[in-house]
Amino acid sequence: MRKSFLQNFCQKYNRNRNPKLDLARMVNRIYVEEKRKILYCEVPKAGCSNWKRTLMVLNGLAVSMDTISHDAVHYGKHLKKLDSFDVKGIYERLNTFTKVIVVRDPMERLVSAFRDKFEHPNSYYHPVFGKAIIGKYRKNATLEALSTGSGVTFPEFVHYLLDNHRPVGMDIHWETVNRLCFPCLLHYDFIAKFETLEEDSNFFLRLIDAPEGLKFPAFKDRHADDERTTSSVVNHYIMQLPFKERQWLYDFYYLDYLMFNYTKLQMSH
Repeated sequence: MRKSFLQNFCQKYNRNRNPKLDLARMVNRIYVEEKRKILYCEVPKAGCSNWKRTLMVLNGLAVSMDTISHDAVHYGKHLKKLDSFDVKGIYERLNTFTKVIVVRDPMERLVSAFRDKFEHPNSYYHPVFGKAIIGKYRKNATLEALSTGSGVTFPEFVHYLLDNHRPVGMDIHWETVNRLCFPCLLHYDFIAKFETLEEDSNFFLRLIDAPEGLKFPAFKDRHADDERTTSSVVNHYIMQLPFKERQWLYDFYYLDYLMFNYTKLQMSH
């Protein structure tokens, strides 16, 4: 269903042709699991840590998912990326491996990324993004805020996201799925949704004949005590924005909404 829905969308909107796109750029978010011949396109904030844990166990890089730390998942050089192969190797794998993507409601994904990166201490996002965002969008910012980059508000973050002249570049955690994984060009074989993540992922593991005891992990990777980013949590953040900005934010992610059949939040003035 999801696959045919996406195919129909791509045909209808003719999103399949962009000869200017560099092949390595198109596949630089894709992880390779050689044993079971899986290509997994990583969409941050859509179960990617636990998906990478699963691939590591399938690949024999770890015995159990419980023992793989967050840092080992994201900073260990365990799984190969597709762009590390030559052009022939990339095309061979694209044509013969099972291509998987996990997607999430765009606003949930965005709010989840904001909470994770800006509402918790972070030695990268606060100085790199926070300082630039506060410097450009906060009137009368304190010296402390300007020097630490901590305390970015959601409206400030959205101003940055929607600005054509951003003071700092884009980031994979809030980049659109369309520009991370190029779904109309790469023709994914299996589309899982974060909303039914365990069910979809375990179904996939059975499809590829994974070892019988292997189940997709149910634990939350970080900030386990935080309330999950549900639609009511999302609403709390989105309602901090003026109506027009809410509309612009939806427009920013509209392809992700359309491609994966998500319904936008009902927005009142």
